This record gives sequence, structure tokens and C-alpha cells, in this order.
Amino acid sequence: MSHAQAPRRPESDPSPRQRFALWELGFRPFYLLASGFSALSIALWGLQFSGWLNHAYLQGPLWHAHEMLFGFALAVVVGFLFTAGRNWTGQPTPSGAWLAALAALWVAGRVLVLTPLAWTAALANTAFPVAAAIALAIPFIKAGNRRNYFFVGLLMLLALGQLSVHLSVLGVLQIPSWAGIGLALDVMLFVLAVMAGRVIPMFTNNGVPGAKASRQPMVEKSALGLVLLILVADLLQLNGPWLAVLAWAGAAAHLARWLLWQPWKTLRTPMVWVLHMAYLWIPVHLMLRGGAALNWLAASAATHALTAGAIGCMVMGMMTRTALGHTGRKLVATRAEVSCYALVGLAALVRVALPLLAPALLAQAVLLSSLLWSCGFGLYALRYWPILSRSDGLAG
Repeated sequence: MSHAQAPRRPESDPSPRQRFALWELGFRPFYLLASGFSALSIALWGLQFSGWLNHAYLQGPLWHAHEMLFGFALAVVVGFLFTAGRNWTGQPTPSGAWLAALAALWVAGRVLVLTPLAWTAALANTAFPVAAAIALAIPFIKAGNRRNYFFVGLLMLLALGQLSVHLSVLGVLQIPSWAGIGLALDVMLFVLAVMAGRVIPMFTNNGVPGAKASRQPMVEKSALGLVLLILVADLLQLNGPWLAVLAWAGAAAHLARWLLWQPWKTLRTPMVWVLHMAYLWIPVHLMLRGGAALNWLAASAATHALTAGAIGCMVMGMMTRTALGHTGRKLVATRAEVSCYALVGLAALVRVALPLLAPALLAQAVLLSSLLWSCGFGLYALRYWPILSRSDGLAG
């Protein structure tokens, strides 16, 4: 993805750094909302898992999964796409009152799932990705940017997955509530794979002289195609050996893709290696997914390799990089950024590895992982609040 910076304002512009700028572009409010909410939500989940907190309208693990996918991850995706969409098309994406209204709709969804207002929660939560898809489609259509139309479709798929969760809980649809979660996980995996393929080789070559990260067409097609086949297999409710074969083939393709990006050359550049660390969780997820399909291990290990590992680390890496880039700052990770990367990476490792190695320590793994995760995203929210909320002399 291209992240070309907007032109600086004239020097005569009075005190641009003092102006409140939270509603200027999508990444600003949604990165802050996502990071702050993620820190709070995971802390609440740790307390709920340990039995110290009562359930919400969406109960237990379902609430946790719903909020991390349709709350945290979706907010970051929307903020990211609104920001990138303006660069791709040269057309405006939501800002000002429109952006504030979308953020308010997202906040309403987070609050309503904690209340008995089930139908209102379903409406608000489904409306958010639909509204975001429409807001993204407008500049794409005006600019004729057909290459990225599929992002609109993916947002609508996420809306469908979210609606199915709510309608299942309400008893309207006679399908498992987790079916919508599974669809959303597959869509998020595809979004992650597409965007990583666009940005990681580019950022690697830009940030690490001589890295020579490359892309091979057959590897690209295989990696993305196998993710789509897994999505279809899940929709058809296929499991067992067939799903295991697809998952393991996908793991091999994504590992080959990652190796072509020369990850070992990035170890001295934190803002680049964090993206490679995040992407490595995708083949790990697919390997574990294959094992879970054969009942060799718990499915939650594969799920958290994707969510805590790939999504969590990629989100942290991209939120730091794009926030700094779009506010005119140097793309250099300070101790604060490296601390965020380390905390979220450790949270993922603890959540996935510890229960696999010592199943009896699941509760301890959840609590420790929750603490690490909340510290990492809480630190991001605190450090980036002044960066994202104040004007920096740029249009973004």
C-alpha cells in the first residue's frame, strides 16, 4: 500500500500544531479507539475468564471473539482503508462530522453488546461495516479504482458475518453463533495476506538497504488462492483431512512467501521486523489449523495464532508506521514503539504456546497474555494520543 504524504501547509498557517485534528482522516480516531478499546476489552476478558466478572449480552468467549474481531480489528481496518483509499484515488474519504458519526456508531456497538438491547446492538454493529463499505465505495467508483473494489466486498462480508452472529444469538437463524466468527476470521486472514503482500516487501526494501525482498507470481497466487479455498471449505463446513491438506499447503505457500522477503535482514530495523514477525504467525496459524482439523490439538491455538499473533502484531506495526508517516514524523521506532512490539508479541506467544505445552496452565496463560496485551496497546494509546489528536502541519 502506498502511503504518500500530503503536502505541508504554508508556513503562514498559524500554529498548526495546536489545532485539534482528530477528525481529519480515518486513521486518527480509529487507531486511538481501537488501541484504547483493545487494552480495556482484553483486561475485561481476562477478568471474565477467571470468573471475576459477569457475562455481557454476548456471553463469554463469544463476546470476546466478537469484540476483538468486529470491534478492535475492524476499527483498524476501516481507519487504514479510509486513509489508504484517499491516497489510492485522490478522492476524499470520510472526515469531520461524517467521520465522527462513524466513530460514534462504532462506539455505540461496543456499548450495546453490554446491555440487554440485543436488537439495537445487532443493528448498530451491522450498520458500521456497511456504512464503512459505502464510504469507501464512493471514492473508488469516482476514481474508477477497480483494483481495490474487493475491499468493499470484504467489508460487506464482515457485516454479514456479524449479522449472523447476532441473529443466531437472538434465535432467528438456526446456525451456530460461531459460524459468523469463523467467516470473519477467514476474511481477516485474506485482508491481512493481501495487504502484507503489498506493503512488507516495499517497506523492507525501503527501510533496509540491500534487502532485495521479492515477490514471485506463482507464490503470490498460491498463498492467496489457498486462503480463499479455506474460506470456501469453511462455508461448506468441510473438516478433517481435506481441510488439513489445504491448511498445510497454505502454510507452505505463506512460509515461502515470507522467506522471499528476506526477514533475517531486518533485525536491526524494528519498524520492519515487527511486520515480518506478524506475518510469520500466518503459516504458524495454518499449520496449527491443519492439526486442529485432525483433532491433534485445540482449535483455540490456531485461532489465537491468527488473532493475537498475526492480527495483533501486524496491527501494532502498521498503526505505529502509518501514524508516524502520515503526521510527518521520521519512521524510526523509539523505545516506546519497540516496547509495544515486544509486549504484543509476547502476549501472542504466551497465549498460543503455553497452553500447547502445558494445558493445565490455560487460565494462567490467558491472564498473563491479557496483561501483556493490555500494556502494549495501552502504551500505544497513551503515546499516540498527542500524535493523532493534534495537527502536525499535514493534511492527514
